[in-house]
Amino acid sequence: MRGFSRFLIATLCGLVLAAGVHIVSILATPHLAENDAFAKIGSLLGAEKAQIISAPGAENTWMPYPDPAVAVAACAYDLRDGPMRVSAKTGATMLSFSFHREAGGVFFAVTDRAAVRGDLEIVAMTARQLDEARAAEDENEPSRDVRIVAPEREGFVIIRVAAPTASQRPLAEEAAKAVSCATEQQE
Repeated sequence: MRGFSRFLIATLCGLVLAAGVHIVSILATPHLAENDAFAKIGSLLGAEKAQIISAPGAENTWMPYPDPAVAVAACAYDLRDGPMRVSAKTGATMLSFSFHREAGGVFFAVTDRAAVRGDLEIVAMTARQLDEARAAEDENEPSRDVRIVAPEREGFVIIRVAAPTASQRPLAEEAAKAVSCATEQQE
């Protein structure tokens, strides 16, 4: 029995050690990845319009099997230069935005249902920039922008436009490319 108990303790120690290494490696992977989403989108910093990142049959798509019914575009932002304004015109196609931190993770999402008279204006900013915008705002004419506070200075926006039918896929791509992502200059 003494030999069996040593074997059992050694096996349990090995399993606990293996589980610990496994958990640590899974949690460290996003921080050690060199070719993460922000690295791919980083080339879009400063672009005034959203860029399509998934198209069926295209070579520059990131997704192995992109959904043929959804046009996906992206914008990158750096809030050091000022708040980023995302502007879109809504139409017959369903439009959604998800704001991501540089390190990954969604911190805000919105659909075209938040549009006012067919226009959707979202301004991503730091907490300090939000305070400055509120101080400069006219009390009699409040802003119609959707203002969000980004947890990090750098990040990216994923724009998804759903095409109801396959024949409307080009219209969805045009709607995604028409989204404006412009940095507002600080005063």
